[in-house]
Amino acid sequence: MTETQTGGAESSRRAGGSGGARPARRERAGLFARIGLFLRQVVAELKKVVRPTRQELITYTSVVLVFVLAVMLYVSGLDFGFGKLVLVVFGGDS
Repeated sequence: MTETQTGGAESSRRAGGSGGARPARRERAGLFARIGLFLRQVVAELKKVVRPTRQELITYTSVVLVFVLAVMLYVSGLDFGFGKLVLVVFGGDS
């Protein structure tokens, strides 16, 4: 065999090909070590959080309240309309 043929076979075995030994598994950390790692990652992510300013908080709150009020009025209108429609269709006493 030529050098390129043998080199190709060896590289396929090293890359996890069909022949050869299984790659070594990484050792898992203990339960408390994993919990500690999780908590450290949570704290690191919380440090990245940008808190809104007072003005932004007031703006966001007012936008949410106006949107909720609009949806509430829309749903109330639909409820009232469907209620009247049901009374007309089924002949309720008015």
